[in-house]
Amino acid sequence: MKNSKGFTLIELVVVIVILGILAAVALPRFINSAKDAHEAAVNGVTGGLAAAVVLVRSQYELNRNGGTNSNNCVSSNTCQIDVGGFGDGTVDVNANGWPIGTGLAGAPAATVAMTPATCNQVFSSILQGSAPSVGVGAAGTDYVTTASGTVCTFTYQLDGRNDTIIYDANTGDVNYTFI
Repeated sequence: MKNSKGFTLIELVVVIVILGILAAVALPRFINSAKDAHEAAVNGVTGGLAAAVVLVRSQYELNRNGGTNSNNCVSSNTCQIDVGGFGDGTVDVNANGWPIGTGLAGAPAATVAMTPATCNQVFSSILQGSAPSVGVGAAGTDYVTTASGTVCTFTYQLDGRNDTIIYDANTGDVNYTFI
């Protein structure tokens, strides 16, 4: 008898079939990793925005009746104030202390109607470092901004879905929806 040192054809076919089955099972998981990366990006920005909103509110509470009051309001509890000690000191808040934009004047109530422009101001002024880009229907931005009442909606553009971050300037709530 010959002493053979190798694989038979059947053994090779079985190994190829097993590798094919493993590839068929693993491939969808690797394809889904792009979606997971986009969800992680939206979730990270949501967390950063929520933390920044709370930091603005915290600084407002520390400054209450002692913040920069350049609008000649009688009481800074009911006036938009530039929150000194946060960022460059230009973030304006409503009567409840939640961020509503920059460079505003007057004495707003707790429920200030937001516009896409003021939503962009909030997003850009309270997120520090390399924050994603926002715009109003602008191509090439990471998020497109819309507003309705006191709610700002930032729609993520990089994955072609309608994933959103929602900020309510009336309550300070920040949430996201990933589709």
